[in-house]
Amino acid sequence: MGIYLDHAATTPIHPEVREKMLPFLDQQFGNPSSIHNFGREIRNAVDRAREQLAYALNVKPGQLTFTSGGTEADNMALTGVALSLREQGKNHVITSQIEHRAVLDTCGFLERLGFRVTYVPVDSTGCVCPDEVMNAVDEQTALISVIYGNNEMGTLQPIEEIGQRAREQGVLFHTDAVQAFGMELLDLEKMPVDLLTVSSHKINGPKGVGALYIRPDAPILPILYGGEQERRRRGGTENVPGIIGFGQAAEIAVRNRGQYSENIRHVRQVMLEELKHANVQFVVNGHPEKHLPHILNLSFPGVETEVLLMNLDMEGIACSSGSACTSGTLEVSHVLKAMHLPEEILHSAIRFSFGLGNTEENVRQAARTVGRVIARLN
Repeated sequence: MGIYLDHAATTPIHPEVREKMLPFLDQQFGNPSSIHNFGREIRNAVDRAREQLAYALNVKPGQLTFTSGGTEADNMALTGVALSLREQGKNHVITSQIEHRAVLDTCGFLERLGFRVTYVPVDSTGCVCPDEVMNAVDEQTALISVIYGNNEMGTLQPIEEIGQRAREQGVLFHTDAVQAFGMELLDLEKMPVDLLTVSSHKINGPKGVGALYIRPDAPILPILYGGEQERRRRGGTENVPGIIGFGQAAEIAVRNRGQYSENIRHVRQVMLEELKHANVQFVVNGHPEKHLPHILNLSFPGVETEVLLMNLDMEGIACSSGSACTSGTLEVSHVLKAMHLPEEILHSAIRFSFGLGNTEENVRQAARTVGRVIARLN
């Protein structure tokens, strides 16, 4: 059995989540929109899951819209707000150069519809400067979207400051918190954000379900039509087993967040210590202090990323070169490029990400394997 160090791509389903989902895969099969008892039973279960997620984020259940995942939630936030506010003459969106492709590609789509998009640069640690974000604001700005914690580097962004200043300017603010949920405290009653994206399969829930928090007075149009579901914000029969699993995963995440984050931060540090002990030459990419606890992006100068990934896979170590949505390509990460890192750093970067099932011992074992493979390749 190999060692899985790619939890930023997806996570294993928690046993409690699996157990909670099982009845909704066979005997509890009704459509939540049906008015008979079979449907009402399912509607109550979906409502309960929404309450679990709402509690985890400290919002009202009605402020959450279930989606097919983080990608759809990001699409809904950007496209829904942009199209809604275009009627008021607002045709400008601001984002950063290191967003997930779900945001960047949506921005590209908006540009094809005639919107202006400003892509704010980042520094060498992958951090956005709030001043640069706010300097881009003009009277036509509809929305700012900045990721909470980068999915490749793990760098945390100054969300509080950007959100507060955006609110003072009367500009809506969205953040993709897919990687942060379950790791960072997300109290939306206090956070100055208008829209926030989360996803189930990053917190040991099932794939294919996510959610978008929408502040009550935020203007937004649906991007999927065809039914009364989700308060008419998102048509289509709900993914009931997925939603049930997401609710349970959210409950577990908020219950265990403090201890879980501490454990993950520890094994991340163990990886670094073991690599140093093995005299492996590496560079840590991202911010040295302001980072998510579970993501560790390292460059190993002199060793090509693809070659290292292939050799580690053969040794039973699962990691990646970055986002699972783009790592099927041989292109250098757009995040690394935006940070203007040296070529030898760009072409030797590996992302290790930790989670459920990782222990100090198997992380040490993985680090020793990395050391052996690099020594062999050099």
